[in-house]
Amino acid sequence: MGHSNNGFSARGLRRLHDVLERHVESGKIPGLVALVGRGDETHVEAIGTMRQEGGAPMRRNTIFRMASTSKPLAVAPAMILLDECRLRLDDPVDEWLPELADRQVLKRPDGPLEDTEPARRPITVRDLLTSTFGLGLDMTVAGSPMMNAFFERGVYGQEWLLPEPEPDEWMRRLGTLPLMYQPGERWQYNVSSDVLGVLVARVTGQPFETFLRERVLDPLGMKDTGFHVPADKIDRLPPLYAPDPQTGEFLVEDEAIGGHHSRPPKFPSCGGGLDSTVDDYHAYFRMLLNKGMHGSERILSRAAVELMTTNRLTHEQTGARQAWARDVVHVAHGQGQQGGWGFGMAVRTYRGDHAPIGQFGWDGGAGTSTYADPDNQLVGLLLTQTGMSTPDSMRAIHDFWTTLYQAIDD
Repeated sequence: MGHSNNGFSARGLRRLHDVLERHVESGKIPGLVALVGRGDETHVEAIGTMRQEGGAPMRRNTIFRMASTSKPLAVAPAMILLDECRLRLDDPVDEWLPELADRQVLKRPDGPLEDTEPARRPITVRDLLTSTFGLGLDMTVAGSPMMNAFFERGVYGQEWLLPEPEPDEWMRRLGTLPLMYQPGERWQYNVSSDVLGVLVARVTGQPFETFLRERVLDPLGMKDTGFHVPADKIDRLPPLYAPDPQTGEFLVEDEAIGGHHSRPPKFPSCGGGLDSTVDDYHAYFRMLLNKGMHGSERILSRAAVELMTTNRLTHEQTGARQAWARDVVHVAHGQGQQGGWGFGMAVRTYRGDHAPIGQFGWDGGAGTSTYADPDNQLVGLLLTQTGMSTPDSMRAIHDFWTTLYQAIDD
């Protein structure tokens, strides 16, 4: 068997290519870009075309809507503020986010919005970082008064699961809602990430993207990452497809030119708004594997990285998160089956597939997957723009990770 010089077998990498190519040739995914890296070595596959009908090929520098894989990157500015003692884990957020002070809490998460009781304590920075502050997008209670209220009050858009108005107005609308659970009681998805972005902006006195760029993106050389794709790069952004769940027909959810990501958003969503490339995200996850270092420059403290990338949930919270993942497996097509959660990302707490305990990262609804594995010093990225309205992109993601771990050869 041939060996490469980065701990992958040459045969394993050929098989990885063949498996990914098969998904594209099936006609279910127009194209994809994958990157695997160990140490200083990387291997990239760019397969297929940017559009379903053909045309320009996928390339290494293709820009993708990262969707929920925004979360692991967008949490970094909050960690910087912790490192600098401008935030503290157990401080209430009331000073910075008065809209979340003196909360009422639903007596039942699926109950009427008027049936509440007072919160037992304030919301803390830790609650936001662990996604346990009391509000989240919870499809296990789809159609409940709270889930309906998110959209009726314009907290999230009907077309996009992204905040609609600018940050201050978004916080005002969010503040009109009770919490679903007591602060710190239960892990819930997504909303915490968007609130964290507002918190960072208010603490720093800068727009979130400005602080993110100055302290994370520019030092890491992430020149193609941001909350929109500028006009001189828009030809590198494919359309986003949302295949029809019944027929599989390709439907364009978002075009590149004139689409949702072609202009700066009113709200830079830490939960799902970033655009990026495989090389940019590789730089970020490699920094995390290097315990906060990028070359000779420190981006985050070692302790901050360890906090982010180890499970921060209690036994009860972890159980609730696992129950959530099982309950939505038919919707998310197997996404989220890792057990734990750190700060802004999943952390594997049990071995349920080929990946080992300790692997961290997340997947995104636009067909993106970004993880790092400390045990193997491995970064793996698979980016498509085929949304998870059907199982096809998640099946490609599962096969990518299965084949990648078989290709490791030390």
